[in-house]
Order: sequence, then C-alpha cells, then structure tokens
Amino acid sequence: MKLISHAALGAALVLCGASLVTTPAVAQKKSAQRSLSLSKPERETLVALQTAVQKKDVAAATTAPAAAQAAAKGADAKYSVAALQLQLGGLMSNKQMQSEAIDALIASGAAPADALPELLKNQAGLAFEANNFAKAENALNQLTQINPNDPEALATLAELRARQKRFPEAVTMLDRSIGIRKAAGQTIPENWYKRLLALAYQGKLVPQSIKASRDLITAYPNPTNWRDSLLIYLDLAQPDRTTTLDTRRLMRAAKALAGERDYAELANTLNRSGYPGEVKALLDEGVAAKMFEPTKAPFAQLRTAANSKIAEDKSTLPGLEKKATAAATGTAALDLGDVYYGYGDFAKAISFYRTALQKGGVDTSLANMRLGMALALSGQKAEAQAAFRNVTGARAELANFWLLWLSQRA
Repeated sequence: MKLISHAALGAALVLCGASLVTTPAVAQKKSAQRSLSLSKPERETLVALQTAVQKKDVAAATTAPAAAQAAAKGADAKYSVAALQLQLGGLMSNKQMQSEAIDALIASGAAPADALPELLKNQAGLAFEANNFAKAENALNQLTQINPNDPEALATLAELRARQKRFPEAVTMLDRSIGIRKAAGQTIPENWYKRLLALAYQGKLVPQSIKASRDLITAYPNPTNWRDSLLIYLDLAQPDRTTTLDTRRLMRAAKALAGERDYAELANTLNRSGYPGEVKALLDEGVAAKMFEPTKAPFAQLRTAANSKIAEDKSTLPGLEKKATAAATGTAALDLGDVYYGYGDFAKAISFYRTALQKGGVDTSLANMRLGMALALSGQKAEAQAAFRNVTGARAELANFWLLWLSQRA
C-alpha cells in the first residue's frame, strides 16, 4: 500500500488550508466549504505552526506543535494541528510523526466523510510497515465497514492475514480484490496473480492453488508460469503415475520444460513406461534447445537405450494391431494407442483410443484424457475439447489445464 498519498494529504489539509495565515478576505473565501470553529488562542498557535511549515523552517516547526496542541480544545483545532503535523512529517520524512498525525486526524472526529477512507488506508499502511498488525487490522476493518468492496483494503488485509498465517482468509481476500479490479476493467499486474498463487501454495490449499494457477496462466500464459503452475499442481494434488506423466507431457507441449532436471525426469519416466520413440523425440528437442549437453549422463545413456529399442519396438506393432482389433475389450487398444502417441503418430493413436472406448473394459477417464491429448497435438481442437470434457474424477483437474492450453492455441 502506498503510504501518505497526495489525496490523503490534500484531504487532511482541506479544513485549515492556507486560510490561517492569509488576509481575512482570502480566509473567508478558502473556508467557504467548511467554516472553522477556532478560538483566538487556537488560531494564533496554528498560525505560528503553519507559518513554520510553509517556510519549511523545520527547527521552528518542531517546537510549534506543542503549543498548538496545548491550545487546541475543539475538534477543528485538533484536526488542523494534526493536518499541519502530517505536512511537517512529510517535509522531515518522519514516518512516526506522519503516523501520529494521521491518528490524531482520525481521532479528532472532524475528518470529512470523503477523507476518512484515505486516512484509514494510510493509517493501516504505516502501522503495517511498523509491524503493528493489530492497529493495521483495526484500521482496515473500519475501512471495509465503510466500503466493503475497496480492493486496496482487501489486498492489504490479505497481506495481514498472510503474516498471521491465516492463509485461507488471505487467499479469499486477495482473490476478491482481484475480482473487483477486473470487474472495473482494470488490468491486474502479473505479480498480483503470482502473489495469490504463492499464498494458496503456502497454505497448502489445493483447490485454491489450482484456481490461482489457472488465473495466472490465463492472464499471463508464458512458459515460466505454465511450469510453476503445473509443478505446484503435481506437488499439492499428488496425482497417480499416469496423470503425473500426462502433466509433464503438458509441460512439454507448453514449452515449459526448463533445464536438465525437467528433461531428465520426463525422459526417465517415458523410458520406464516403455516409450522409446517419445524419449528420443524429447531428448532431440532438449539438445536443439540447448537445455543440456547430449554427451552428459544420463542423457547419453537414455538416447542410446532409446535408439536401440525403436526398431525392434516398431516391428511388433502390426501384430499388436491385429490383437487389439480382435480383442473383446479395449485394454490392448488403449495400450497400443499409447505406443503410437509416443511415436508421434497421433492419427493411429486417436483411432486406437476410440477403439478402446468403444470396446470398453478400460478406464474411460484415462482413455478420454489420452484421446484428448492426441487430438490436441494433431490440431483437432474441437474434438480434443470434447474428449477432455469427458474426463472425470481425479484426472479432471489436469484435463482442465489441457483445455486451457488448447484455448490459447491459434
């Protein structure tokens, strides 16, 4: 939160303004909006204080407030003294003085209704910066009572709740703040979405983290955000082996694999799953992108192993096709679809995935997931969307990530 905004300072000075030290005619004109009720002693001490402030006479201004405060009996005088102290605190870059002045402005009871929200914001901001969280919370609660939909107040309350490790409330408030800003047509900075995701992740809030991830990559769909979002999904959701593999495949599709570790993890998983063609294609991509040295272990071993298996693996495919076609259930067809997917032959993968679904006896959620992936990578957008929408259960969250990625493709 920006501290001591110009709006707050202007609102604070509206009652006293320049009228205290100008001619009576000007004073009358300046005070037309709000007549000040000041006794003679109050006015005299205020004039001395304001003169010192306007001349930027810091030495004089630091002694004048005591006399002005002693003379100030009425609400207008107390407010005016505090307003000048706020200005003095700004001149001196003294946040303690600014904070005390804002406290006095609010406590005087003379603050205009339209100035009070800004004063409360600044009171909360200074208190938050000073780690006085109880005071900040009190100010923000007053502010949200005045305006329940103040996005800045909600965002600051979210940070306060985060400091208190009350992450569900922090996420709810920041998410609401973002929603209000979006509804008003405001552009939400990327770091707001990242902060929301960080709070949800810190609190180990799975549904909120997934939603925040999607919000982030919807607004800012760059490879880094895709990678972070999917890694957080893997960490919090702890999906099964096949869903984990398909999550990393989405990272590859979104060009979100970064560095040796990402490539090594996916390559090892594919190798253990028996997809040498996909291992080779992945490692070739990594070499082209200069993500790792091809001669470095384990990449060299993985490429050698994959290359040695491809010819023999492909030679078995015609026989496997006959078996899958003749089988009573779709299990063999689903497995064969996975093999063709690994070789990038999406047309045949799609055909066997559909055969598996038609024959039955398979995990339909997995079959639809893999069908959607093959359709998506072959450019059949509408058909892929339909397949992903048929994914149910624990895989549905990942299917929604694939749908989001698909929506961002031309």
